[in-house]
Amino acid sequence: MANDGGPADIATTAAAPDEVLATVGPRLRALRQQRGVTLAQLAAATGISVSTLSRLEAGGRRPTLELLLALARFHRVPLDDLVGAPETGDPRVHARPVVRFGITIVPLTRRPGGVQAYKMIYPARMPAGEPAQQVHEGYEWLYVLSGRCRLLLGPHDLTLDAGEVAEFDTRTPHWFGNPLDTPLEILSLFGPQGERLHVRARPSPVRRDPDPA
Repeated sequence: MANDGGPADIATTAAAPDEVLATVGPRLRALRQQRGVTLAQLAAATGISVSTLSRLEAGGRRPTLELLLALARFHRVPLDDLVGAPETGDPRVHARPVVRFGITIVPLTRRPGGVQAYKMIYPARMPAGEPAQQVHEGYEWLYVLSGRCRLLLGPHDLTLDAGEVAEFDTRTPHWFGNPLDTPLEILSLFGPQGERLHVRARPSPVRRDPDPA
């Protein structure tokens, strides 16, 4: 979800990047108008400024993954709907990677609303440049599949190794990326504001010794 490593262009395998980007603005405007939401209301709910939203809809600003994820969460639609991925009648999830500055985002869920899952693959030392913490509505859960993840969360500078998990309210300033020269893979889950994620395990059955003969 949002990956918070800075702005980047969106590209998909379904069409050339410029063709995809040219259709995002009209889709955003149509979706907002269908729901009867003003730019001011959308800005208040997502933390994105009115001027940025207006430029996105008019095609004057290239959309970033962070902006699209925030808008997809608000409208409760899959990210594919905003970038114009082709429809499929197959109920199985067909992952269509989204690439931004070499960072590959693979959507793992298609249902609108609720928790959304993404696999995120970072090349070495990405995102490049000085970390810039972001805030937005939502709740996030990160699991490091392989590599090492640097997470800036408020005043804290944390390092997550493979198998470690971080869970936080995205209204807290945050940024995460790959500090190493080896790839990083993350499983990222996003939920609506206040929707925490819980892991439950079934207790092992109690073993009983057989009755003595």
